[in-house]
Amino acid sequence: MPHLTKKEILNRAHRRVRKKVKGQAERPRLAVHRSGKHIYAQIINDESGETLAFASSLEKGTSLKHGGNCEAASSVGESIAKKAIAKEIKQVVFDRGGYLYHGRIKALAEAAREHGLDF
Repeated sequence: MPHLTKKEILNRAHRRVRKKVKGQAERPRLAVHRSGKHIYAQIINDESGETLAFASSLEKGTSLKHGGNCEAASSVGESIAKKAIAKEIKQVVFDRGGYLYHGRIKALAEAAREHGLDF
């Protein structure tokens, strides 16, 4: 059996999660992606293929020194929640993107919950 790279393993895990998680108009999907330096979150309606809201640690107006830590993830979670509430989206389905629910992913999810998103 050939040796799988980290990216291939992550892609398999993401496909496995995406089989079960679907975003709809009444309950869109909150998708999370993280890299070594930054974290990104977007709210997606899978039925229409439309991104409803987007937030990342790269956005202007954030006073983050580094975008790849739990503080940045909390900031992104707060930002995406505020944008969703502004568009009258209160319930979402959480798509962790194949990442473990730990560290930055957990910080983003908890911050989004604290600021009004329900998932």
